[in-house]
Amino acid sequence: MTASGDEAIVAAERRAESTRARNLPLWDDLPIPNDTANLREGPNLNDACLALLPLVGVWRGEGEVGYPTIDGPRKFAQQLTISHDGRPFLIHESRAWLLDDDGNVIRPAARESGFWRPQPDDTIELLLTHNTGIVELYYGKPRNQTSWELGTDAVIRTATAKDVTAAQRLYGLIEGSLGYVEERAMMGQEMQPHTSALLQRVAG
Repeated sequence: MTASGDEAIVAAERRAESTRARNLPLWDDLPIPNDTANLREGPNLNDACLALLPLVGVWRGEGEVGYPTIDGPRKFAQQLTISHDGRPFLIHESRAWLLDDDGNVIRPAARESGFWRPQPDDTIELLLTHNTGIVELYYGKPRNQTSWELGTDAVIRTATAKDVTAAQRLYGLIEGSLGYVEERAMMGQEMQPHTSALLQRVAG
C-alpha cells in the first residue's frame, strides 16, 4: 500500500473515533428492524447497496445556495442522513437552515426525503420529495467507488410549487467528507449551479 493510502486509513480511523458509537435514535419496541446509519449496528447492508456503502451515515456541514431568481448567494447548514434497514435501498433525509454572515441561524430552510434504489446494471434511481411541493426522479450511476452522478428523468410539481423543470447532482467523498453540487433549471432559467455543500460525518 502507498504512503498516501496508509495516511488515508489512519485519517479514517481518527475520524471514526468520534462517530463510530453514534447512530440514529432507536425505537426499542418496533417489531421490524430499525433504520441504521451506522454500518457497525443493526441489519447488514444489503448486497445491492454495496456501491453506495460510503454514503451511509449522518453528515453535517455548510454550503451555499445561489440562483438568478433569488437574493444571494446565501449560506446554509445542513444535516443529511442516509440510512438503511437491510433491504435493497437507502433512506435519504435532509434538513437545512439558513445562516447569516456570522454563522448564526436565521430560520429553517429546505427539507427533502426519499430513497436511493440501486439496480443490478449499476443504475441508481433516486426518488426525492421536497417540502416545497416538488417530486423528482433521478437516474444515474457511480462515476467511481466514491462519487455518484445523477440527473432528473421526471419532475412533478404541485400547483403552488416553483417551476422546476430539471436538476442534476454530483455527490463525492473528499478526504473523508461528503461534498455535492446541484444544478437546476427552473423559473425560466437554463440549467446552472444552485447549491453546493461540504458535509462531515457525525455518526456512522
